[in-house]
Amino acid sequence: MPARSRARNSVYNMNFNWLKSYMPRSLFGRSLLMILFPVVVLQLVVGIVFIQRHFAQVTTQMARSVALELNYAADLVDEIDDLAQARALLFSLERPFDIHLELQADEIVSPNVRYYFYDVSGRVLITSLRKDIQRPISIDLTKARFTVEIQIQTVRGILNATVPRSRVNATNPHQLLVLMILTSILLTVISILFLRNQVRPIKLLADVSEAFGKGRVEEFRPRGATEVRSAGRSFLAMRARVERQIEARTQMLSSVSHDLRTPLTRLKLALAMMEESDETRHMQDDVEEMERMLEVFLAFARGDNLEETESVNVPDLLEKIVADCRRSGEEFGYKFKSETPKFLSVMLKAGAVSRAINNLLSNALRYGGRVEMQALLSPTQLTVEIEDDGPGIPESDWKNAMKPFVRLDEARSKNGAEGVGLGLAIAADVARSHGGSVELSRSETLGGLKASFTIPR
Repeated sequence: MPARSRARNSVYNMNFNWLKSYMPRSLFGRSLLMILFPVVVLQLVVGIVFIQRHFAQVTTQMARSVALELNYAADLVDEIDDLAQARALLFSLERPFDIHLELQADEIVSPNVRYYFYDVSGRVLITSLRKDIQRPISIDLTKARFTVEIQIQTVRGILNATVPRSRVNATNPHQLLVLMILTSILLTVISILFLRNQVRPIKLLADVSEAFGKGRVEEFRPRGATEVRSAGRSFLAMRARVERQIEARTQMLSSVSHDLRTPLTRLKLALAMMEESDETRHMQDDVEEMERMLEVFLAFARGDNLEETESVNVPDLLEKIVADCRRSGEEFGYKFKSETPKFLSVMLKAGAVSRAINNLLSNALRYGGRVEMQALLSPTQLTVEIEDDGPGIPESDWKNAMKPFVRLDEARSKNGAEGVGLGLAIAADVARSHGGSVELSRSETLGGLKASFTIPR
């Protein structure tokens, strides 16, 4: 990529990255924003244009008409010498002008204006009256709700005029804005209902896919738009293929198990019929080791596909694992903590999780003198950490240790599942089948290996 293009992309990212943090994350939120943003912008534009072009112009024209009448009345007061006659003349003008007029003799106007900050038409009215009435003037729009109080300086004193607000403002300018807002609210509600119906199948597909990734098969029927239905049918076809492959593998392994056990059984019978000697005892040990290795291989290949996912009380499950391990003579520390004490159940395959944690415990107890096990049940996941003070595993071999049939120390004993390099692999496979993981690291407290088994809730 040319340097100029990279620089332009960098500037673009700097300008718009801050906006991403305020954008909705969900498809529903983004779709709703795509609908509401143009509607709101359109309302603002139309509202501003309407107020400036129509509402302001109408108010200006009506205020100009009132200003002409007030100028006429003020000029008449200036021309009449008799105060009583001037007041009588003002009284005669009230009815045709529809304005209440009074004269305060020998008073001086204090020019000021009073209005509410949200009174848009009031600001236009004040500007127009002060422009058209070339006299000291005071305007009060706050004294009464439906009237305008105006004071004009004349030769005889102050001319008080009480003008109905309807004479200087359009009586129904808000109807268009109210109609626009109500229509927009109605369309927004319809859009929300429509979007929910469109997003619901996508959310359902995501939930079913996540459940299948955790080993649960939930009922699903494609629905929604054509593209969503197509994605749903593709998912069902993929799930059916995976289930057929798992079933075929399980049947094959059952056959292999039966075929291999038959010759091993014959060997055991033949050895039992022979005279006992050191050679026959070694042969019997080899046959028993082959049976153990066969069980481990089949357990790994079969996985936990035959076990159903169920709601399991985590403290009870872990206590059983710890108790079974301690009954075999092993001692280690154990702590359990829950951030959701009223909700201790997790959807999992109890047998598979027990095998996985037992494998991690067996590894730690085998290679370490001191072992600590800690379990944390949070609102989002279950984490079991097992630490030891053994020699550990070099960081460069952490990934290889999770692979099946990988033994990092060839000199170690071949007793049990660990001897064929499947202990960590089985634990990792169980965690992945639940949507979780197994991670290796160095123990900060004991100095050996730390294995973290995590599955989501």
